Amino acid sequence: MALVALVLAQTATPGDIELGYFLAGLPPVAAFAYGAAGTAVFAGIVLLLLGVSSLGVGHAQGADLATVAVVALLSVVIAWVRRRRDAQLVSVRTVAEAAQLAVLPPVPERVGPVRCAGLYRAAQRGTLVGGDLYDVRVGPYGVRALVGDVQGHGLAAVGTVAALLGAFREGVLDDPELAGVAARLDRRLLADTAGAAGSAHSARPAGSAGPPGPADPADAAVEHPELFATALLLEFPPGLDLVRIVSCGHPPALLLRASTVSEVAVEPGPPLGLGVAGADLAVVADVPLLPGDRLLAHTDGVTEARDAAGDFYPLATRIPALAKDPAELVEAVWQDLVAFTDGGPRDDVALLVLSLPDAAGVPG
Repeated sequence: MALVALVLAQTATPGDIELGYFLAGLPPVAAFAYGAAGTAVFAGIVLLLLGVSSLGVGHAQGADLATVAVVALLSVVIAWVRRRRDAQLVSVRTVAEAAQLAVLPPVPERVGPVRCAGLYRAAQRGTLVGGDLYDVRVGPYGVRALVGDVQGHGLAAVGTVAALLGAFREGVLDDPELAGVAARLDRRLLADTAGAAGSAHSARPAGSAGPPGPADPADAAVEHPELFATALLLEFPPGLDLVRIVSCGHPPALLLRASTVSEVAVEPGPPLGLGVAGADLAVVADVPLLPGDRLLAHTDGVTEARDAAGDFYPLATRIPALAKDPAELVEAVWQDLVAFTDGGPRDDVALLVLSLPDAAGVPG
């Protein structure tokens, strides 16, 4: 379009006004949209229009025409390099997305008798996994779910997320008590903390060997890497109309029953990674469920999101107006959250809706 417009403009202007040299800028622009072959075509057309004076578009000769030719040649090279780089980026992104989806796969619509709907949005642009996590698995002790939030967000927290999810999936199969799963997750973080501290000690310069000084903040950070996470564990035992919940310093889940929304009363325990979330300390709450009840678990990226006035997002009070089918509820909450914060929260966000539409033990 620019090529045609410049040619028409030149033919419509008096002969003493030279517009043809603007054509020299087209090959570099074409290099951003076309490959080497397409850019070469534009470059050839431009050289033809400028070099053949009988066409009445340009009158480039000698050094001027050579300069345009050099610009055209560089444009072709740039287009070729750009296409190669784009192909490499596509390959890298494909591998990265596959790796992230392996860590945090999409939640299926049904796990055993439990209907599921999840939504995850990472705070770091271009990533699928951040510092939040969720998973739903079926095992010999029923359907178990995990919603958690590790320290930090973005790619730096993905390793901790992967470790917790791996420990949870083992606990679903091996631990008969939900409190035992919480203890397993706590041990996993403690082991990772010890490994991080050991790596940091081994990385200290040779000249710094010896006992650290009591007021050395760097050595204090090595001793206490501050690796912790909050988590909410849920269990739907087979044949029972209830859900068991263990809270490790995590925001409480919401119970949606008919048109009412209430927080599930669970005594919160300490966060994971502090070494005090053992099986003997975890408090397990049994919450009776009615057919059609829904549980909404979330991370603090939802409730700590703020609007322009600095007010927190009131999730519990907004739910009644958004209450829909579980598969649509999480998306409705996200859209409402984006509108409330005028663009979306700056923290990772995880939402998980779980429900028993039929009586427990009756196949759906």
